[in-house]
Amino acid sequence: MSLYDIPLRTLSGEATSLKDYQGKAVLVVNVASKCGLTPQYTGLEQLQRLYAERGFTVLGVPSNQFAGQEPGTAEEIQTFCSTTYGVSFPLLEKTDVNGPERHPLYDVLTAHPDAEGAAGDVQWNFEKFLIGRDGTVVARFRPRTEPQAPEVVEAIEAQLAG
Repeated sequence: MSLYDIPLRTLSGEATSLKDYQGKAVLVVNVASKCGLTPQYTGLEQLQRLYAERGFTVLGVPSNQFAGQEPGTAEEIQTFCSTTYGVSFPLLEKTDVNGPERHPLYDVLTAHPDAEGAAGDVQWNFEKFLIGRDGTVVARFRPRTEPQAPEVVEAIEAQLAG
């Protein structure tokens, strides 16, 4: 099964899949609104605005698995993201990224190693996975890696150049 075939749901509950982003580079990020890393929304939105016209999108995946830091309803999450950070990138429904109820998308994503060669569970909120234009996972960045970190920007630009 390709990443494009995995069924997803938008934050508003509509059926979708990564097929909607086929041919684009996609940065999938598990997000939370009550986390010390929540200010990364600013950097994620900057990436979205900078690269969207070149075939890139951030895809936010709210998760409440880390210290209950995303307790809100879909409406509360949407309102928080748009009013606090001006988020324009798409958000999926609240999702488990680890454990027995892990979403199939994260089964595939977490198999990809980070820069140090470690694969496995998502460590915390704001872990980032870059999916290339061809639908393969090409990079993984741990939660404390800022969206504007040189390694993130270089990986995105490499996908957009290819």
